[in-house]
Amino acid sequence: MKKILLALLCLSVIGCSKPSEPEKTVDVLLIGGGIMSASLGTYLHELEPNWSIDIYERMDQVAEESSNAWNNAGTGHSAFCELNYTSESADGSIDISKAVGINEQFEISKQFWSYQVERQVLNNPGSFINNVPHMSFVWGDKNVEFLRKRHAALQHSSLFRGMEYSEDHAQIAQWVPIVMEGRAADQKIAATRMPIGTDVNFGEITRQLVGSLTKSDKVSLNLRHEVRDIKRNADNSWTVVVADLGNNGVETSVKAKFVFIGAGGGALKLLQKSGIPEAEGYAGFPVGGQFLMTDNQDIVSRHKAKLYGKASVGAPPMSVPHLDTRIIDGREVLLFGPFATFSTKFLKNGSLLDMFAALNSHNIMPMTHAGIDNIDLSTYLMGQLMLSFDDRMTALREYFPNAKNEDWKLLQAGQRVQIIKKDAVHGGILQFGTEVVASQDGSIAALLGASPGASTAAPIMLTVLEKTFKDRIKTPEWQARLKEIVPTYGQKLNNDLELTNKTREWTSSRLGLTYVPVLPEEQAVAEPVAAQ
Repeated sequence: MKKILLALLCLSVIGCSKPSEPEKTVDVLLIGGGIMSASLGTYLHELEPNWSIDIYERMDQVAEESSNAWNNAGTGHSAFCELNYTSESADGSIDISKAVGINEQFEISKQFWSYQVERQVLNNPGSFINNVPHMSFVWGDKNVEFLRKRHAALQHSSLFRGMEYSEDHAQIAQWVPIVMEGRAADQKIAATRMPIGTDVNFGEITRQLVGSLTKSDKVSLNLRHEVRDIKRNADNSWTVVVADLGNNGVETSVKAKFVFIGAGGGALKLLQKSGIPEAEGYAGFPVGGQFLMTDNQDIVSRHKAKLYGKASVGAPPMSVPHLDTRIIDGREVLLFGPFATFSTKFLKNGSLLDMFAALNSHNIMPMTHAGIDNIDLSTYLMGQLMLSFDDRMTALREYFPNAKNEDWKLLQAGQRVQIIKKDAVHGGILQFGTEVVASQDGSIAALLGASPGASTAAPIMLTVLEKTFKDRIKTPEWQARLKEIVPTYGQKLNNDLELTNKTREWTSSRLGLTYVPVLPEEQAVAEPVAAQ
């Protein structure tokens, strides 16, 4: 009798109910309603339209965390302006390999979106992607020399031809007037400018992709549903325990043949629950961000660029300062930042216990070693946390000398979780970027990490397909379909002038973007404009 009473009492308490046997079975279960799940779901629905797909999102709407337009900088990361993607070697040469790789990936994203526009899965391209020139801007002899060498090195790749370089104050003033007004006439400066750069609203892309998916009776979107547990079944399928937050947290379970964890910062904890050995040794280091924002149109109308500078010593790549044109829901604003923040939350709408809950016997040592090796990052974060509003405005005035306090306000952006992983040499390393972690049998995969993230969602999800559907992706049917969705699938654009021009012309016409033909190197290299 006591057991019965205890059971009844437990069922009456919110979140205490236990799921019975799985209520249904699906082919694919996607955790998280951001651009990663939306992109992977779109691929799989087009490759296997008869597969059943369930999407579970803990927020009231999709794209409310990292994919939300106000939670990121909206840069179509193509390495045109991000100086951290080109490193200087000990001999002074510039390594452009990472920049080339990221640009190749963004070209795949543009192809994926263009194909969806053709199919009317995505509509009104101007609502989610617009041309905004990408610029790099530096000052001081050392930085100017670096930018000059970077520009020269990038000209050896066909993907970066057409990039302009100048050290001339008057020329740069034509490109970005507010950056030059009030600046000392004798300051040594340099800038590069790529006219085909973009500003992207990843939240809008996500909403449109998911909206199209849910028109099919094979796809189910479940909002305000939080995944609580993931367990492997004897047949290598997965039982996923889900709590309905709109119904007192009542838990149910779903059996899935394939699970993708695309929950942003929340992916690590869920991956750990799966128990797969591939997840061992991973930890997460959360870093948040804030931006200064102005919607004063007298200012906004006079700066049409995403203008990136050089990061401070110890700053993570996501903290490179930049003054950005943003186009969000048809409204133009300027953002400056980011200013790093720290919280133990893994999600903007997460729990302060997130970081501690993800610690275990497999990752505590890698995290400790990574912490010891990144003292400069800790110092940088402490400095950022102590900044006042006036301090932030002082940082802005390095890029916009005449900025006035009353025109700007501070916004809280999204939360990012950087990867910490085991390393044979250092014991543990802090790794920037993204990484796909998948089980050996391909039945479950997760995406960990941050920037360039959303910009490269389409190629990253191709990697997920290659890791988890190893046999199917080799079939003629999947190969043919993928080459319809991404025409250059399996090919490289770099230094293939004909393919690069053909691809960019095709995507530009469908996305309403500026198309600039790539010229041979001997025709494209122009003398840099020196300071007058």
